[in-house]
Amino acid sequence: MRFQDRREAGREVAALLTKYREESPLVLGLPRGGVPVAYEIARTLGAPLDVWVVRKVGTPGQPELGLGAVAEGGALFLDRGMMRSLGVSEAEVMRTAEREADEVFARVARFRGSHPAPSLEGRTVILADDGVATGGTMRAAIRALRERRPRSIVLAVPVGAVESLESLRPEVDDLVCAHPAEFMMSVGEFYDDFRQTQDSEVQELLVRARERGDERGPEPAMGAGDTWWV
Repeated sequence: MRFQDRREAGREVAALLTKYREESPLVLGLPRGGVPVAYEIARTLGAPLDVWVVRKVGTPGQPELGLGAVAEGGALFLDRGMMRSLGVSEAEVMRTAEREADEVFARVARFRGSHPAPSLEGRTVILADDGVATGGTMRAAIRALRERRPRSIVLAVPVGAVESLESLRPEVDDLVCAHPAEFMMSVGEFYDDFRQTQDSEVQELLVRARERGDERGPEPAMGAGDTWWV
């Protein structure tokens, strides 16, 4: 299966989520690429849309090689086994994580502006991205969401590596993937158009969603965050 672009992929996933319409879910997209997918899900379900910001924590000197991720609210996921195999110290990784945490806060401000964060407590939350390769950033996002006490978390993606999806399944209440892939080099190989989503597109989609009359609850208190090791 190949998708024309993220919007088409979102419509494919949305068709698999219609059973959640009656639960008045909240749809969260991982910016930037997950937001066009999440927009189509929210539009189909008549649900509010927001972002959930996560940043990869790269290896010092090899930033593209992820050692974990930091999520909105300060939640940090790190792969200790990978750190040992690469000979990377905790102090080095934490310095990188602190920089990424600063970027998370900057992106939250950029995308939400003056709008408060959504209230998640007691709600069904559908967390969407354009795909899952290794699952590190998604794991951090899910664990940070759990701290906000939603009723349930549904992971929804157009495509994902089977091994990574199965490792994430115990973390969520439901997992919906339009195309689980046994062999996967990258998420982009399953799209005809996988151009980088721009900040302006994320902002535009969020504005469109708000214009549909999406509701927002009070902004939750921001804790110091947690760190998970594997």
